[in-house]
Amino acid sequence: MDNTIMIVDDQTLNLRLLEEVLKDYTVILAKDGEHALQILEGDNLPDLILLDVLMPGLSGFEVIKKIKDNDKTRDIPVIFITGLKSVQDEEEGLNLGAMDYIMKPFNPAIVRARVRNTLRFRNQQKMLETMAHIDGLTEISNRRNFDVILNREFKSAVRNKRWLSLIMIDVDQFKHYNDSYGHAKGDVALIKIAKTIKSCLKRSDDYVARYGGEEFAVILPDTDEIGGTEVAESIRQAINTIKMEHKKSKGDPWLTISLGGYSCIPEHSQNEQRIIEKADICLYRAKNNGRNCVEWEQSVK
Repeated sequence: MDNTIMIVDDQTLNLRLLEEVLKDYTVILAKDGEHALQILEGDNLPDLILLDVLMPGLSGFEVIKKIKDNDKTRDIPVIFITGLKSVQDEEEGLNLGAMDYIMKPFNPAIVRARVRNTLRFRNQQKMLETMAHIDGLTEISNRRNFDVILNREFKSAVRNKRWLSLIMIDVDQFKHYNDSYGHAKGDVALIKIAKTIKSCLKRSDDYVARYGGEEFAVILPDTDEIGGTEVAESIRQAINTIKMEHKKSKGDPWLTISLGGYSCIPEHSQNEQRIIEKADICLYRAKNNGRNCVEWEQSVK
């Protein structure tokens, strides 16, 4: 895994020395605490931060407090690398959330070893976090992660007064499919459907999850009814195109899906559960209208 390390130090010599010591990694240099925090406002976050304590402006202790108080950066491990040698300083640094504390002048081999150990732990942690949010069968996000993302996008839509759309998708007559072809074939079908839905989402912010069983959900930020129905129709047609045989179907002789969608500009007085309920109502309407279709509702309240 290619890891990125941010080095924060007001001494140019220290920055260059540490950059050379850690040349096997991608390195970002920050000349002081303010500069480091500016970099952390961006999207390309480092996997590890090496942080000096004594710097003009914000001290390293002040910087780590801001890092740990920010949801976006709090999980980035920090190693203090400093000339402060007292036990009290080391204790304060560790209590503030640092993973390690290295005293200057540093030994390059020790720095590399401690960085390597910290990154190994961080990489394992990220792997576990990913596994906890991924559906084991389809390898798309699971219901747990769906709840987290929908909550985040709902709050963002409320805050910015922007549209948010949700599509609920159900595989038609899937129990009959499993009974006819076996659960192994059913699993293969769900995997193919998940991949097909994902391939229809063109924006990085669009999001698909396995909601449960044979049901999927798609979150579309900044999307009203017109944009949402276009995405839903593209998904429905894509599933029809791959024509997974279903001879026991009461309709088309292949697997189809029904889709229900809801769009709104949510308000503070509402919650994301309302969006799910509204999209579900539309999904049931699609089922009752003969399946293999899209039903949608939009509200500005």
